[in-house]
Amino acid sequence: MGGYNGVGYVGINVNDVPSPRLDNLKKVSVLPLIFLIFYEVSGGPFGVEDSVQAAGPLLALLGFLVFPFIWSIPEALITAEMGTMFPENGGYVVWVSSALGPYWGFQQGWMKWLSGVIDNALYPVLFLDYLKSGIPSLGSGWLRVLATLALIIVLTYMNYRGLTIVGWVAVLLGILSLLPFIVMGLVAIPRLKPSRWLVVDFGKVDWNLYLNTLFWNLNYWDSISTLAGEVDNPKKTLPQALCYALILVVTSYFFPILIGTGAVPLDPELWTDGYFSDIAKILGGVWLRWWVQGAAAMSNMGMFVAEMSSDSFQLLGMAERGMLPECFARRSRYGTPLLGILFSASGVVLLSWLSFQEIVAAENFLYCFGMILEFIAFVRLRIIYPAASRPFKIPLGTVGSILMCVPPTILIWAVLALSTLKVMIISVIAMVIGLVMQPCLTYAEKKRWMRFSISTDLPDLHDTNTGIIDSPEDKDF
Repeated sequence: MGGYNGVGYVGINVNDVPSPRLDNLKKVSVLPLIFLIFYEVSGGPFGVEDSVQAAGPLLALLGFLVFPFIWSIPEALITAEMGTMFPENGGYVVWVSSALGPYWGFQQGWMKWLSGVIDNALYPVLFLDYLKSGIPSLGSGWLRVLATLALIIVLTYMNYRGLTIVGWVAVLLGILSLLPFIVMGLVAIPRLKPSRWLVVDFGKVDWNLYLNTLFWNLNYWDSISTLAGEVDNPKKTLPQALCYALILVVTSYFFPILIGTGAVPLDPELWTDGYFSDIAKILGGVWLRWWVQGAAAMSNMGMFVAEMSSDSFQLLGMAERGMLPECFARRSRYGTPLLGILFSASGVVLLSWLSFQEIVAAENFLYCFGMILEFIAFVRLRIIYPAASRPFKIPLGTVGSILMCVPPTILIWAVLALSTLKVMIISVIAMVIGLVMQPCLTYAEKKRWMRFSISTDLPDLHDTNTGIIDSPEDKDF
């Protein structure tokens, strides 16, 4: 679509040409970028409690130390290499398009965007769930509906006003979300009993809940790639931010679990969502409990604004590459993708009234298929374009990089295998919609019902002077 002219999308960006943007707008620096990644991946320890219920303190602690080596570090490294190789908005959509062609790039964009919107629909609801213990009227009824809408509107407007504002808001919310756990750790020191950390009963481990909890809380490192065009010096800043964010995320999980399991007698049945606020009350009193609950609410706000930024800039990047109608590439006066924000916010509003348990599982299903495409694209570009410019390159060689992808790929298939039949059906229907949508958009362009174009500010991906050689496999579908 939009200027392919029968030539496949092959994008090895060897020139230092930034993604098109408004020159008078500030780019995102390293500190806000760290906290944007933090909120796209984590947001704090809220939601990790089930790992203790499923497997006990020892496996929960080991899980958040070992699992990052299996999943988080490989995904972060791939994001750093590919994000600096393609420093433009669209991120993983551009990677997959370059390796597998625009058709599969579009499928990647569709699955990841839908997954992100489903994920984002949870946060306003969870925000109100944390507050309803203090304000019972927020539990149901019209006041909850109005509060949900008001929260979505306020946070959406924040995204509209600019990514720099979102980044610094994420820094503020991140500090406020983690600070009570530092206080909790200091209060807990006299109560700590290290022997409690070693408790494990392999016969009672719920492996399904355990693995899903770890996977849920340690993925989405690639989301930041969709903002690469908005980052100040992304070829240097992006790898740094990913490294620091990885340390922050792992610490924000491990430290609270260490405190909670070491300072309070173990009752696995109590370790469910929200239990950290009960631990705070036991250790410090009602005031600390309220602080933790407030931190949880702020964390959900941070995750919402970070996820919406990623989703909306992804749509902008796809439009700049001719995969979506040109109107998605238009920016507001603040440099933000207005139509992308509106579409993402509309999806959130529509999904906020649904029951999310099985839909969230469907989100994981879509996310897993998107990651498979990313791994394939990463390996294929390493093989067919070994000499392409990679400002950050994983220091493992091609064979080592391929082997690095094996453990997370096995994990993906394990997660998919554990899915229920209903989840599979919902996910397959969503995937089929994407498979049909791309040819329909191509037809709409041919009939001139919609206008598509590739931004002239982007590098010419088919210019022979860039050293790009199209392979037969990369021709347009």
